[in-house]
Amino acid sequence: NIEYGPSLLASRSKRSLWGLRSQIECTMPHIWPLLHFGDYGCYCGKGGSGIPVDALDTCCQTHDYCYDAAMADKACTAYLDNPYTYGYHQTCDKSTKTVTCSNDACQMFICECDKKAAMCFSQAKFIPAHNHYNQELCSK
Repeated sequence: NIEYGPSLLASRSKRSLWGLRSQIECTMPHIWPLLHFGDYGCYCGKGGSGIPVDALDTCCQTHDYCYDAAMADKACTAYLDNPYTYGYHQTCDKSTKTVTCSNDACQMFICECDKKAAMCFSQAKFIPAHNHYNQELCSK
């Protein structure tokens, strides 16, 4: 098991995006998350609009909506202005490719959003033609 928490995050970045990256690497060990999901379809990467182009893009849309819900949650509203920059603690079991979240209520919410996204990514097909997708093709 590999643990990602404040000590590791402090040496790199106390960011939820690091947590998402770690969760993806736990569930999909041979993937480079930024390369594969950083600019994919209409929702993976910065921003997001229109209709998702496929199941993988739908995973990103769902993740975006989950973060929106975190920002509106009572546990988070007092100190959370951006879930992408909020760190949390997680443990990866590489033998089962599962992640366990252990945090305060807000961190748990965000960690669970990332966990669901990582599991969704692991079950969705990556279509190379949707990588570096032209955002102008995403219907508004």
